Amino acid sequence: MIPVTEYSGRDVAVFGLGRTGLSAAKALAAGGARVHAWDDDAATRERAAAEGVALSDINKRDWQTFAALVLSPGVPYRYPQPHRVVRMAEAVGVPVVGDMELFARAVQALPERGRPKVIGITGTNGKSTTTALIGHILRHAGIDARVGGNIGKGVLDMAPLHANAVYVLELSSYQLDLAKSLHCNVAVFLNLSPDHLDRHGGMTGYLDAKKRIFNSQEAGDTAIVGVDDVYGQSMAIGLKRKPARVWQVSSDFALGKGVSVVDSHLFDSLTGKAVPVGDLREAKALPGTHNHQNAAAAYAACRALGVAPETILKGLETFPGLPHRLEIVGQQGGVTFINDSKATNAQAAEQALKALGRVYWIAGGQAKAEGIAPLEPYFPKVARAYLIGEAEEAFARTLKGKAPTRRCSTLDQAVQQAFEDARSSGEKDPVVLLSPACASFDQFTSFEARGDRFRDIVKGLGAASPLGAMESA
Repeated sequence: MIPVTEYSGRDVAVFGLGRTGLSAAKALAAGGARVHAWDDDAATRERAAAEGVALSDINKRDWQTFAALVLSPGVPYRYPQPHRVVRMAEAVGVPVVGDMELFARAVQALPERGRPKVIGITGTNGKSTTTALIGHILRHAGIDARVGGNIGKGVLDMAPLHANAVYVLELSSYQLDLAKSLHCNVAVFLNLSPDHLDRHGGMTGYLDAKKRIFNSQEAGDTAIVGVDDVYGQSMAIGLKRKPARVWQVSSDFALGKGVSVVDSHLFDSLTGKAVPVGDLREAKALPGTHNHQNAAAAYAACRALGVAPETILKGLETFPGLPHRLEIVGQQGGVTFINDSKATNAQAAEQALKALGRVYWIAGGQAKAEGIAPLEPYFPKVARAYLIGEAEEAFARTLKGKAPTRRCSTLDQAVQQAFEDARSSGEKDPVVLLSPACASFDQFTSFEARGDRFRDIVKGLGAASPLGAMESA
Protein backbone atom coordinates (compact mmCIF):
# COMPACT_ATOMS: atom_id res chain seq x y z
CA MET A 1 0.00 0.00 0.00
CA ILE A 2 1.06 3.60 -0.65
CA PRO A 3 -0.04 5.75 2.32
CA VAL A 4 -1.39 9.19 1.35
CA THR A 5 -0.44 11.79 3.96
CA GLU A 6 -1.75 14.83 2.04
CA TYR A 7 -4.91 14.91 4.17
CA SER A 8 -3.52 13.80 7.52
CA GLY A 9 -5.77 14.97 10.34
CA ARG A 10 -8.52 16.12 7.96
CA ASP A 11 -11.88 14.73 6.85
CA VAL A 12 -12.06 13.22 3.36
CA ALA A 13 -15.10 11.79 1.58
CA VAL A 14 -14.62 8.70 -0.60
CA PHE A 15 -17.48 7.77 -2.92
CA GLY A 16 -17.62 4.51 -4.84
CA LEU A 17 -16.21 1.47 -3.04
CA GLY A 18 -15.11 -0.79 -5.84
CA ARG A 19 -11.45 -1.73 -6.17
CA THR A 20 -10.27 1.87 -6.62
CA GLY A 21 -12.39 3.35 -3.84
CA LEU A 22 -11.39 0.69 -1.34
CA SER A 23 -7.69 1.20 -1.98
CA ALA A 24 -8.10 4.99 -1.74
CA ALA A 25 -9.96 4.73 1.56
CA LYS A 26 -7.28 2.46 3.04
CA ALA A 27 -4.39 4.59 1.75
CA LEU A 28 -5.92 7.77 3.14
CA ALA A 29 -6.58 6.15 6.51
CA ALA A 30 -2.99 4.84 6.60
CA GLY A 31 -1.84 8.41 5.97
CA GLY A 32 -3.78 9.78 8.93
CA ALA A 33 -6.94 11.11 7.27
CA ARG A 34 -10.41 10.76 8.78
CA VAL A 35 -12.10 8.82 5.99
CA HIS A 36 -15.84 8.95 5.31
CA ALA A 37 -16.48 6.16 2.79
CA TRP A 38 -19.78 5.50 1.07
CA ASP A 39 -21.40 3.71 -1.85
CA ASP A 40 -25.02 3.76 -2.96
CA ASP A 41 -25.06 -0.05 -3.27
CA ALA A 42 -25.71 -1.85 0.01
CA ALA A 43 -23.88 -5.04 -1.00
CA THR A 44 -20.81 -3.01 -1.95
CA ARG A 45 -20.90 -1.24 1.41
CA GLU A 46 -21.05 -4.61 3.18
CA ARG A 47 -17.97 -5.85 1.31
CA ALA A 48 -16.12 -2.64 2.16
CA ALA A 49 -17.01 -2.95 5.84
CA ALA A 50 -15.82 -6.57 5.80
CA GLU A 51 -12.44 -5.27 4.59
CA GLY A 52 -12.20 -2.88 7.52
CA VAL A 53 -13.29 0.34 5.79
CA ALA A 54 -15.25 2.64 8.10
CA LEU A 55 -18.56 3.63 6.49
CA SER A 56 -20.13 7.05 6.83
CA ASP A 57 -23.19 8.25 4.94
CA ILE A 58 -21.72 11.33 3.28
CA ASN A 59 -25.19 12.36 2.09
CA LYS A 60 -25.94 13.31 5.70
CA ARG A 61 -22.64 15.02 6.49
CA ASP A 62 -21.73 18.68 6.51
CA TRP A 63 -19.76 18.91 3.26
CA GLN A 64 -17.97 22.06 4.36
CA THR A 65 -15.89 19.90 6.71
CA PHE A 66 -14.41 17.81 3.87
CA ALA A 67 -10.94 18.62 2.53
CA ALA A 68 -11.62 16.62 -0.64
CA LEU A 69 -13.98 14.22 -2.37
CA VAL A 70 -12.22 11.15 -3.76
CA LEU A 71 -14.34 9.89 -6.64
CA SER A 72 -14.07 6.41 -8.10
CA PRO A 73 -13.46 6.47 -11.87
CA GLY A 74 -16.69 4.63 -12.60
CA VAL A 75 -18.80 7.49 -11.16
CA PRO A 76 -19.79 10.23 -13.69
CA TYR A 77 -17.70 13.35 -13.17
CA ARG A 78 -18.85 15.74 -15.92
CA TYR A 79 -20.95 13.74 -18.40
CA PRO A 80 -23.63 12.72 -19.14
CA GLN A 81 -24.16 14.88 -16.05
CA PRO A 82 -22.20 15.23 -12.81
CA HIS A 83 -23.16 12.74 -10.13
CA ARG A 84 -25.00 14.30 -7.21
CA VAL A 85 -21.96 13.95 -4.91
CA VAL A 86 -19.89 15.91 -7.43
CA ARG A 87 -22.49 18.67 -7.41
CA MET A 88 -22.58 18.63 -3.61
CA ALA A 89 -18.78 18.95 -3.43
CA GLU A 90 -18.56 21.73 -5.96
CA ALA A 91 -21.39 23.67 -4.33
CA VAL A 92 -19.20 24.23 -1.26
CA GLY A 93 -15.82 24.35 -3.02
CA VAL A 94 -14.58 20.87 -2.08
CA PRO A 95 -12.02 19.67 -4.67
CA VAL A 96 -12.83 16.44 -6.52
CA VAL A 97 -9.87 14.09 -7.08
CA GLY A 98 -9.21 10.48 -8.02
CA ASP A 99 -6.77 7.76 -7.02
CA MET A 100 -4.16 8.89 -9.55
CA GLU A 101 -4.14 12.37 -8.06
CA LEU A 102 -3.63 10.86 -4.61
CA PHE A 103 -0.71 8.87 -6.01
CA ALA A 104 0.71 12.01 -7.62
CA ARG A 105 0.58 13.90 -4.33
CA ALA A 106 2.21 11.01 -2.47
CA VAL A 107 5.09 11.16 -4.97
CA GLN A 108 5.36 14.94 -4.69
CA ALA A 109 5.52 14.70 -0.90
CA LEU A 110 8.90 12.96 -1.23
CA PRO A 111 12.19 14.83 -1.65
CA GLU A 112 12.94 15.16 -5.36
CA ARG A 113 15.87 12.75 -5.21
CA GLY A 114 13.71 10.19 -3.41
CA ARG A 115 10.96 10.03 -6.03
CA PRO A 116 10.45 6.99 -8.26
CA LYS A 117 10.18 7.15 -12.03
CA VAL A 118 6.65 7.01 -13.44
CA ILE A 119 5.67 5.68 -16.87
CA GLY A 120 2.05 6.35 -17.84
CA ILE A 121 0.28 4.66 -20.74
CA THR A 122 -3.04 5.69 -22.27
CA GLY A 123 -5.00 5.37 -25.52
CA THR A 124 -8.19 3.67 -26.62
CA ASN A 125 -6.72 0.26 -27.48
CA GLY A 126 -3.55 -1.54 -26.45
CA LYS A 127 -3.05 0.11 -23.04
CA SER A 128 -3.00 -3.09 -21.02
CA THR A 129 -0.71 -5.00 -23.36
CA THR A 130 1.73 -2.08 -23.61
CA THR A 131 1.73 -1.53 -19.85
CA ALA A 132 2.38 -5.20 -19.10
CA LEU A 133 4.98 -5.36 -21.87
CA ILE A 134 6.95 -2.39 -20.51
CA GLY A 135 6.89 -3.93 -17.04
CA HIS A 136 8.10 -7.26 -18.42
CA ILE A 137 10.98 -5.67 -20.36
CA LEU A 138 12.12 -3.56 -17.41
CA ARG A 139 12.10 -6.56 -15.09
CA HIS A 140 14.05 -8.53 -17.69
CA ALA A 141 16.58 -5.68 -17.55
CA GLY A 142 16.87 -6.03 -13.78
CA ILE A 143 14.81 -2.92 -12.95
CA ASP A 144 12.32 -2.84 -10.08
CA ALA A 145 9.20 -2.29 -12.22
CA ARG A 146 5.79 -2.16 -10.53
CA VAL A 147 2.79 -2.51 -12.83
CA GLY A 148 -0.72 -1.34 -11.97
CA GLY A 149 -3.31 1.41 -12.25
CA ASN A 150 -6.14 0.44 -14.56
CA ILE A 151 -4.60 -3.03 -14.88
CA GLY A 152 -3.92 -5.50 -12.09
CA LYS A 153 -3.41 -3.70 -8.79
CA GLY A 154 -4.97 -0.33 -8.10
CA VAL A 155 -2.25 2.32 -7.97
CA LEU A 156 -2.54 2.85 -4.22
CA ASP A 157 -2.41 -0.91 -3.57
CA MET A 158 1.06 -1.09 -5.08
CA ALA A 159 4.28 -1.48 -3.10
CA PRO A 160 5.36 1.64 -1.16
CA LEU A 161 7.18 4.35 -3.07
CA HIS A 162 10.89 3.83 -3.55
CA ALA A 163 13.39 6.00 -5.41
CA ASN A 164 14.87 3.08 -7.37
CA ALA A 165 11.50 1.75 -8.54
CA VAL A 166 9.64 2.47 -11.78
CA TYR A 167 5.84 2.62 -11.57
CA VAL A 168 4.31 1.55 -14.89
CA LEU A 169 0.70 2.73 -14.89
CA GLU A 170 -2.16 2.07 -17.28
CA LEU A 171 -4.29 5.22 -17.25
CA SER A 172 -7.91 5.32 -18.36
CA SER A 173 -9.59 8.50 -19.54
CA TYR A 174 -11.72 8.43 -16.39
CA GLN A 175 -8.61 8.39 -14.19
CA LEU A 176 -6.91 11.12 -16.19
CA ASP A 177 -10.01 13.32 -15.89
CA LEU A 178 -9.44 13.36 -12.13
CA ALA A 179 -5.64 13.65 -12.16
CA LYS A 180 -4.58 17.29 -11.90
CA SER A 181 -0.87 16.99 -11.10
CA LEU A 182 0.28 13.52 -12.17
CA HIS A 183 3.86 13.78 -13.45
CA CYS A 184 4.93 11.05 -15.87
CA ASN A 185 8.64 10.90 -16.61
CA VAL A 186 7.60 8.92 -19.68
CA ALA A 187 4.07 9.43 -21.03
CA VAL A 188 2.75 7.12 -23.77
CA PHE A 189 -0.27 7.88 -25.97
CA LEU A 190 -1.06 4.96 -28.29
CA ASN A 191 -4.14 5.80 -30.36
CA LEU A 192 -7.65 7.22 -30.22
CA SER A 193 -10.97 6.00 -31.57
CA PRO A 194 -14.57 6.57 -30.41
CA ASP A 195 -15.19 5.06 -26.97
CA HIS A 196 -16.75 6.22 -23.70
CA LEU A 197 -18.07 9.29 -25.51
CA ASP A 198 -21.06 9.59 -23.19
CA ARG A 199 -18.66 10.09 -20.28
CA HIS A 200 -16.69 12.85 -22.02
CA GLY A 201 -19.33 14.75 -23.97
CA GLY A 202 -17.96 13.62 -27.35
CA MET A 203 -14.60 13.07 -29.05
CA THR A 204 -13.20 16.48 -28.08
CA GLY A 205 -13.71 15.81 -24.38
CA TYR A 206 -12.38 12.27 -24.75
CA LEU A 207 -9.24 13.54 -26.48
CA ASP A 208 -8.79 16.28 -23.87
CA ALA A 209 -8.89 13.67 -21.10
CA LYS A 210 -6.23 11.56 -22.79
CA LYS A 211 -3.98 14.59 -23.41
CA ARG A 212 -3.83 15.25 -19.65
CA ILE A 213 -1.14 12.56 -19.46
CA PHE A 214 1.33 15.12 -20.86
CA ASN A 215 0.23 18.13 -18.79
CA SER A 216 2.86 18.00 -16.03
CA GLN A 217 5.82 16.89 -18.12
CA GLU A 218 9.04 18.88 -17.88
CA ALA A 219 12.34 19.20 -19.68
CA GLY A 220 14.10 15.82 -19.51
CA ASP A 221 10.82 13.90 -19.72
CA THR A 222 9.72 11.94 -22.76
CA ALA A 223 6.36 12.03 -24.59
CA ILE A 224 5.80 8.97 -26.80
CA VAL A 225 3.00 9.29 -29.36
CA GLY A 226 1.54 6.71 -31.70
CA VAL A 227 1.01 8.42 -35.06
CA ASP A 228 -1.03 5.77 -36.86
CA ASP A 229 -4.22 7.85 -36.59
CA VAL A 230 -4.95 11.53 -37.18
CA TYR A 231 -5.42 12.25 -33.48
CA GLY A 232 -1.92 11.03 -32.67
CA GLN A 233 -0.44 12.88 -35.62
CA SER A 234 -2.03 16.15 -34.52
CA MET A 235 -1.01 15.56 -30.91
CA ALA A 236 2.62 14.91 -31.84
CA ILE A 237 2.75 18.24 -33.68
CA GLY A 238 1.18 20.13 -30.76
CA LEU A 239 3.49 18.58 -28.19
CA LYS A 240 6.56 19.95 -29.92
CA ARG A 241 5.79 23.25 -28.20
CA LYS A 242 6.10 21.55 -24.79
CA PRO A 243 9.38 21.13 -22.86
CA ALA A 244 9.48 17.30 -22.99
CA ARG A 245 11.11 15.55 -25.94
CA VAL A 246 8.62 13.92 -28.32
CA TRP A 247 9.24 10.47 -29.83
CA GLN A 248 6.85 9.17 -32.47
CA VAL A 249 6.08 5.48 -32.95
CA SER A 250 4.31 3.67 -35.77
CA SER A 251 3.48 0.25 -37.15
CA ASP A 252 2.12 1.79 -40.37
CA PHE A 253 4.87 4.21 -41.43
CA ALA A 254 8.64 4.14 -41.69
CA LEU A 255 9.52 7.19 -39.60
CA GLY A 256 12.51 9.37 -40.38
CA LYS A 257 12.88 9.91 -36.63
CA GLY A 258 11.21 7.66 -34.09
CA VAL A 259 10.49 3.94 -33.70
CA SER A 260 8.85 2.03 -36.55
CA VAL A 261 7.78 -1.47 -37.45
CA VAL A 262 8.03 -2.26 -41.18
CA ASP A 263 7.13 -5.74 -42.44
CA SER A 264 7.34 -7.04 -38.87
CA HIS A 265 10.85 -5.62 -38.39
CA LEU A 266 11.50 -3.11 -35.61
CA PHE A 267 13.63 -0.08 -36.47
CA ASP A 268 15.11 2.52 -34.11
CA SER A 269 15.58 5.88 -35.83
CA LEU A 270 15.49 8.01 -32.67
CA THR A 271 18.81 9.59 -33.67
CA GLY A 272 17.67 10.15 -37.27
CA LYS A 273 19.40 7.04 -38.62
CA ALA A 274 17.34 3.86 -38.98
CA VAL A 275 18.96 0.97 -37.09
CA PRO A 276 17.35 -2.50 -37.34
CA VAL A 277 16.56 -3.96 -33.91
CA GLY A 278 14.93 -7.29 -34.65
CA ASP A 279 12.14 -9.37 -36.19
CA LEU A 280 8.89 -9.14 -34.21
CA ARG A 281 7.73 -12.45 -35.65
CA GLU A 282 9.92 -13.92 -32.92
CA ALA A 283 7.66 -12.20 -30.36
CA LYS A 284 4.99 -14.90 -30.50
CA ALA A 285 2.62 -13.18 -28.06
CA LEU A 286 2.53 -9.97 -30.14
CA PRO A 287 0.89 -10.81 -33.48
CA GLY A 288 -0.61 -8.19 -35.79
CA THR A 289 0.07 -4.55 -36.57
CA HIS A 290 -1.73 -3.33 -33.46
CA ASN A 291 0.65 -5.33 -31.27
CA HIS A 292 3.55 -4.08 -33.34
CA GLN A 293 2.53 -0.53 -32.41
CA ASN A 294 2.40 -1.65 -28.77
CA ALA A 295 5.89 -3.12 -29.15
CA ALA A 296 7.23 0.06 -30.74
CA ALA A 297 5.80 2.16 -27.89
CA ALA A 298 7.20 -0.19 -25.25
CA TYR A 299 10.60 -0.12 -26.96
CA ALA A 300 10.61 3.68 -26.96
CA ALA A 301 9.55 3.86 -23.30
CA CYS A 302 12.32 1.53 -22.21
CA ARG A 303 14.89 3.33 -24.37
CA ALA A 304 13.86 6.55 -22.61
CA LEU A 305 15.01 4.94 -19.36
CA GLY A 306 18.31 3.88 -20.91
CA VAL A 307 17.65 0.17 -21.50
CA ALA A 308 19.79 -1.28 -24.29
CA PRO A 309 18.08 -2.28 -27.59
CA GLU A 310 19.21 -5.90 -27.39
CA THR A 311 17.82 -6.22 -23.87
CA ILE A 312 14.48 -4.76 -24.97
CA LEU A 313 14.34 -7.17 -27.93
CA LYS A 314 14.85 -10.16 -25.65
CA GLY A 315 12.07 -8.83 -23.43
CA LEU A 316 9.74 -8.53 -26.44
CA GLU A 317 10.52 -12.09 -27.49
CA THR A 318 9.89 -13.55 -24.02
CA PHE A 319 6.68 -11.63 -23.26
CA PRO A 320 3.99 -14.22 -22.43
CA GLY A 321 1.01 -12.07 -23.46
CA LEU A 322 -2.10 -11.18 -21.48
CA PRO A 323 -5.32 -13.10 -20.86
CA HIS A 324 -8.29 -12.09 -23.03
CA ARG A 325 -6.14 -10.45 -25.72
CA LEU A 326 -5.70 -12.77 -28.71
CA GLU A 327 -5.08 -15.51 -26.17
CA ILE A 328 -5.01 -19.07 -27.50
CA VAL A 329 -7.03 -20.95 -24.90
CA GLY A 330 -7.05 -24.41 -26.44
CA GLN A 331 -7.48 -26.74 -29.36
CA GLN A 332 -10.25 -29.29 -29.78
CA GLY A 333 -10.82 -31.57 -32.76
CA GLY A 334 -8.28 -29.66 -34.83
CA VAL A 335 -9.96 -26.32 -34.08
CA THR A 336 -8.01 -23.50 -32.41
CA PHE A 337 -9.88 -21.24 -30.00
CA ILE A 338 -8.75 -17.63 -29.45
CA ASN A 339 -10.02 -15.48 -26.58
CA ASP A 340 -10.07 -11.78 -27.45
CA SER A 341 -12.76 -10.83 -24.93
CA LYS A 342 -10.97 -7.54 -24.22
CA ALA A 343 -12.14 -6.36 -27.68
CA THR A 344 -15.03 -4.29 -26.34
CA ASN A 345 -15.39 -2.03 -29.39
CA ALA A 346 -15.15 -2.33 -33.15
CA GLN A 347 -11.65 -0.86 -33.31
CA ALA A 348 -10.30 -3.51 -30.93
CA ALA A 349 -12.06 -6.32 -32.81
CA GLU A 350 -10.60 -4.95 -36.05
CA GLN A 351 -7.11 -5.69 -34.78
CA ALA A 352 -7.98 -9.34 -34.24
CA LEU A 353 -9.63 -9.69 -37.65
CA LYS A 354 -6.62 -8.04 -39.29
CA ALA A 355 -4.15 -10.28 -37.49
CA LEU A 356 -5.88 -13.57 -38.31
CA GLY A 357 -6.98 -15.34 -41.48
CA ARG A 358 -10.41 -16.89 -42.03
CA VAL A 359 -12.31 -17.17 -38.72
CA TYR A 360 -15.49 -18.44 -37.14
CA TRP A 361 -16.30 -15.23 -35.30
CA ILE A 362 -18.25 -14.91 -32.04
CA ALA A 363 -19.48 -11.33 -31.57
CA GLY A 364 -22.08 -9.45 -29.59
CA GLY A 365 -22.95 -8.18 -26.16
CA GLN A 366 -23.69 -4.59 -25.19
CA ALA A 367 -22.86 -2.67 -28.36
CA LYS A 368 -21.08 0.66 -28.65
CA ALA A 369 -22.61 3.43 -30.77
CA GLU A 370 -20.75 2.51 -33.97
CA GLY A 371 -21.70 -1.18 -33.79
CA ILE A 372 -19.71 -3.35 -36.20
CA ALA A 373 -20.29 -1.31 -39.38
CA PRO A 374 -16.62 -0.12 -39.37
CA LEU A 375 -15.57 -3.78 -39.67
CA GLU A 376 -17.21 -4.32 -43.08
CA PRO A 377 -13.86 -4.54 -44.95
CA TYR A 378 -13.09 -7.66 -42.88
CA PHE A 379 -16.42 -9.44 -43.35
CA PRO A 380 -15.02 -11.52 -46.25
CA LYS A 381 -12.65 -13.14 -43.71
CA VAL A 382 -15.61 -14.36 -41.64
CA ALA A 383 -16.53 -17.98 -42.40
CA ARG A 384 -19.59 -17.47 -40.21
CA ALA A 385 -20.53 -15.07 -37.41
CA TYR A 386 -22.15 -16.33 -34.21
CA LEU A 387 -24.11 -13.55 -32.54
CA ILE A 388 -24.93 -13.20 -28.85
CA GLY A 389 -26.41 -10.79 -26.36
CA GLU A 390 -28.22 -7.48 -26.77
CA ALA A 391 -26.44 -6.71 -30.06
CA GLU A 392 -27.54 -9.92 -31.74
CA GLU A 393 -30.33 -8.45 -33.85
CA ALA A 394 -28.48 -5.26 -34.82
CA PHE A 395 -25.33 -7.16 -35.78
CA ALA A 396 -27.40 -9.59 -37.86
CA ARG A 397 -28.79 -6.65 -39.82
CA THR A 398 -25.31 -5.25 -40.41
CA LEU A 399 -23.99 -8.61 -41.59
CA LYS A 400 -26.97 -9.54 -43.77
CA GLY A 401 -25.80 -10.39 -47.28
CA LYS A 402 -22.15 -9.78 -46.29
CA ALA A 403 -21.28 -12.77 -44.10
CA PRO A 404 -23.15 -15.92 -43.00
CA THR A 405 -24.54 -15.63 -39.48
CA ARG A 406 -26.11 -17.68 -36.73
CA ARG A 407 -28.07 -16.05 -33.92
CA CYS A 408 -27.05 -17.95 -30.81
CA SER A 409 -28.19 -15.75 -27.87
CA THR A 410 -25.62 -17.10 -25.40
CA LEU A 411 -21.88 -17.64 -25.43
CA ASP A 412 -22.32 -21.33 -24.59
CA GLN A 413 -24.46 -21.90 -27.68
CA ALA A 414 -22.19 -19.81 -29.89
CA VAL A 415 -19.03 -21.72 -28.93
CA GLN A 416 -20.68 -25.10 -29.42
CA GLN A 417 -22.12 -24.18 -32.82
CA ALA A 418 -18.90 -22.54 -34.01
CA PHE A 419 -16.97 -25.64 -32.96
CA GLU A 420 -19.30 -27.94 -34.88
CA ASP A 421 -19.14 -25.79 -38.01
CA ALA A 422 -15.36 -25.32 -37.89
CA ARG A 423 -14.68 -29.00 -37.22
CA SER A 424 -16.87 -30.15 -40.11
CA SER A 425 -15.63 -27.49 -42.55
CA GLY A 426 -12.74 -29.50 -43.93
CA GLU A 427 -10.51 -26.44 -43.57
CA LYS A 428 -6.93 -26.81 -42.39
CA ASP A 429 -6.45 -25.44 -38.87
CA PRO A 430 -9.79 -23.57 -38.52
CA VAL A 431 -10.01 -20.83 -35.87
CA VAL A 432 -12.89 -19.90 -33.59
CA LEU A 433 -12.42 -16.31 -32.45
CA LEU A 434 -14.21 -14.60 -29.57
CA SER A 435 -13.76 -10.90 -30.34
CA PRO A 436 -17.11 -9.42 -29.31
CA ALA A 437 -16.76 -5.75 -30.37
CA CYS A 438 -19.06 -5.11 -27.41
CA ALA A 439 -19.07 -4.51 -23.70
CA SER A 440 -19.95 -7.55 -21.63
CA PHE A 441 -22.43 -6.14 -19.14
CA ASP A 442 -25.61 -7.57 -20.66
CA GLN A 443 -24.60 -11.12 -19.72
CA PHE A 444 -21.34 -10.90 -17.73
CA THR A 445 -19.88 -8.76 -14.97
CA SER A 446 -16.75 -7.93 -16.98
CA PHE A 447 -14.84 -8.80 -20.13
CA GLU A 448 -12.63 -10.99 -17.90
CA ALA A 449 -15.65 -12.99 -16.75
CA ARG A 450 -16.74 -13.39 -20.38
CA GLY A 451 -13.28 -14.57 -21.42
CA ASP A 452 -13.03 -16.95 -18.47
CA ARG A 453 -16.39 -18.48 -19.42
CA PHE A 454 -15.18 -18.90 -23.00
CA ARG A 455 -12.10 -20.73 -21.75
CA ASP A 456 -14.22 -23.03 -19.55
CA ILE A 457 -16.59 -23.84 -22.41
CA VAL A 458 -13.67 -24.72 -24.68
CA LYS A 459 -12.22 -27.03 -22.04
CA GLY A 460 -15.55 -28.84 -21.80
CA LEU A 461 -16.08 -29.30 -25.52
CA GLY A 462 -14.67 -32.82 -25.59
CA ALA A 463 -17.56 -34.02 -23.44
CA ALA A 464 -20.23 -31.73 -24.95
CA SER A 465 -23.02 -33.04 -27.11
CA PRO A 466 -24.02 -31.24 -30.33
CA LEU A 467 -26.72 -28.61 -29.99
CA GLY A 468 -29.85 -28.55 -32.02
CA ALA A 469 -30.29 -26.26 -35.02
CA MET A 470 -30.31 -22.53 -34.34
CA GLU A 471 -31.78 -19.64 -36.22
CA SER A 472 -29.67 -18.62 -39.21
CA ALA A 473 -29.72 -15.39 -41.13
